[in-house]
Amino acid sequence: MNTLVALRMELDSADADRLGDAMMARGALAVTAEDADAGTEREVPVFDEPGNDPSSWPRLRLEVLVATGDDPLQLLEAACADAEMALPPYTLSQVPDADWVRATQAQFGPIAISSRLWIVPSWHSAPEPAAVNLLLDPGVAFGTGSHPTTRLCLQWLEQQLAHLAPDLSSDRRPSVLDYGCGSGILAIAAMKLGA
Repeated sequence: MNTLVALRMELDSADADRLGDAMMARGALAVTAEDADAGTEREVPVFDEPGNDPSSWPRLRLEVLVATGDDPLQLLEAACADAEMALPPYTLSQVPDADWVRATQAQFGPIAISSRLWIVPSWHSAPEPAAVNLLLDPGVAFGTGSHPTTRLCLQWLEQQLAHLAPDLSSDRRPSVLDYGCGSGILAIAAMKLGA
């Protein structure tokens, strides 16, 4: 079984940024940063506004994934030298291999937008076969149907298009523009609803 090695450490924000960049430059597969104080009395909410410099939490928990064949300690020592910082306290653990596609798919199930409109991942059966079922493969992009604004837009589309006769000629159907950057779910729904 092919596993990964996870290095975990807690650092102040500036050191975490420098070390994370150095780890990636040295061949780490991924670096994830999270609020080290999340869930404690020291937790600090971070709110960004457009145009401001992005802010970060005061202390970060870094998780660095390294390929099994690489020496994680050697990588960490070299990255610390590159970042001109001392070796921080760290822990090492094995990340067992998994079917990551199946694990991701398990996060998504059919979503009822209304009694008549469903979003159904392609690996699921439609819960309401007689309903309008939008089959798509959700992922990390926008357009999975789980976000409240997407749901509201889909509900609005359904209400607006509910009065259309099913045999309406194509030149008499309303035009719809999905001005988004995701899966195209609004355009697909509009078409399936008669636009």
